[in-house]
Amino acid sequence: MLAFPSTYSVGITSLGYQVVWATLAQRADVDVRRLFTDQGDPPHGGSRGRGPGLDLFGLSLSWELDGPVLLELLERQRIPLWASERGDGDPIVFGGGPVLTANPEPLAPFFDVVLLGDGELLLPDFLDALQKHRSAPRAERLRRLAQVPGVYVPGLYAPRYSAQGDLLVVEPIEPGIPATVAKQTWRGNTLSHSTVITPEAAWPSIHMVEVVRSCPELCRFCLASYLTLPFRTPSLDDGLIPAVEKGLAATQRLGLLGASVTQHPQFSDLLTWLDQDRFEGTRVSVSSVRAATVTPQLGRILAKRGSKSLTIAIESGSERMREVVNKKLSREEIFAAARYAKEGGLTGLKLYGMVGLPTEQEADVEATAALVLELKKATPGLRLSLGVSSFVPKAHTPFQWEGVRPEAEQRLKLLAKRLKPKGIELRPESYGWSVIQALISRSDRRLAPVIAAARGSHESLGGWKKAYRAVLAGDNQSSPTAPGYPLPLPPAWEQVIHQCWGAEVVLPWDHLEGPLPKRTLDKHRSEALGSSPAQ
Repeated sequence: MLAFPSTYSVGITSLGYQVVWATLAQRADVDVRRLFTDQGDPPHGGSRGRGPGLDLFGLSLSWELDGPVLLELLERQRIPLWASERGDGDPIVFGGGPVLTANPEPLAPFFDVVLLGDGELLLPDFLDALQKHRSAPRAERLRRLAQVPGVYVPGLYAPRYSAQGDLLVVEPIEPGIPATVAKQTWRGNTLSHSTVITPEAAWPSIHMVEVVRSCPELCRFCLASYLTLPFRTPSLDDGLIPAVEKGLAATQRLGLLGASVTQHPQFSDLLTWLDQDRFEGTRVSVSSVRAATVTPQLGRILAKRGSKSLTIAIESGSERMREVVNKKLSREEIFAAARYAKEGGLTGLKLYGMVGLPTEQEADVEATAALVLELKKATPGLRLSLGVSSFVPKAHTPFQWEGVRPEAEQRLKLLAKRLKPKGIELRPESYGWSVIQALISRSDRRLAPVIAAARGSHESLGGWKKAYRAVLAGDNQSSPTAPGYPLPLPPAWEQVIHQCWGAEVVLPWDHLEGPLPKRTLDKHRSEALGSSPAQ
């Protein structure tokens, strides 16, 4: 069974989920069912609840705040929450996706297996190993799986803490288990595209094509860039065009996806191909594009193919802050992007920014407001909107050592004060939920009992804080808190969320190898903040 921690309309729009499902469904030795929070495919034998033939339960996780939904889905299937409580008759619970690849530790006690990296490589090897040792006892199957590159078996690793509660190491509990597990990277000539096209999706009847994977810009905070390195691009003739043609045989709506789609070296050729008369009536949309790559051709063809707006990430209106985060973007390029969008016939420009970045001052936020207002004046008639979030530190990025800045909450309000009266649509993300994102993205296994205690109330900030206080006080009686080994109490809330950590701190994910070593990330951080890297 392959689960997604949201409704069908949201889950079926996830390209990653679709690709994993299709990979499983295409194997003759796998009978896969899908499960969402509001519906699921009929279970084996047509009975309600967990079927007798359920050997695997998988979860695709792309957002931290969806993590606790795993526990509800497990309970619905009558699967023990804690991996340590499962026996030979229980399914192997596995997970993947960017959240778990970055830092699986807060959720690790609930998973038997975590797949680190790209599914194109991991899934076949994982399933082959599982089938080879299918008749072995559960413990032996997990030991065998732990030998597969990129397959992390949390139960075979244990955290060790100092007397003061500091994490010292996460290490194997028995000989023969790899000391570290490395993320796996797909380097094939093709990337992913939709395998399901449905009017019931959040983006109805859309065929999605992954144009690029990762991003060459390396903004210091960006998980989508650093975690998925290197930057990869399928060829136009052998990869992109066949993928597009396949989808357009079934629908006239095309979505081109990637962290920076316009930086594909043949993107202008793809646009020219889509400009043909035979695509009349086809609606084409693109995800966020790099402002410096916006051209008159891009604006014209997207408008001709039904797009109304373009989305660019500016991060900040302050040139100083853009340099801090390594956003290689000039003021002139931002204004040119707006001008080309309007001249091409687009009616809207969506901007994305961030507050609470390391070293940010209030003047930098004022600069963001000023830039947006100047853009409005320079391109009258172009509808502007600004989506803005609070900085959240992510594992395997140069800013993983930084904390959430409490000033971010007031700076969101400052932008609203400056922009809303001027007719600019502001779409701020909740500062409170950014705090919970940071709690999950920075924690180790000591958070697992909090997640267990928060289930059922995890959709409210108060529910999270109440669960944290209860576990911290040691008086949580509402859920099991034993993942099979003793855990110290969680650290102070302030330490996890707001504190800036030194480069010498043992990170919860240090035993999991990302694309770049810790020393390189520290060097990038030092270049950004003007400090000396740790020795």
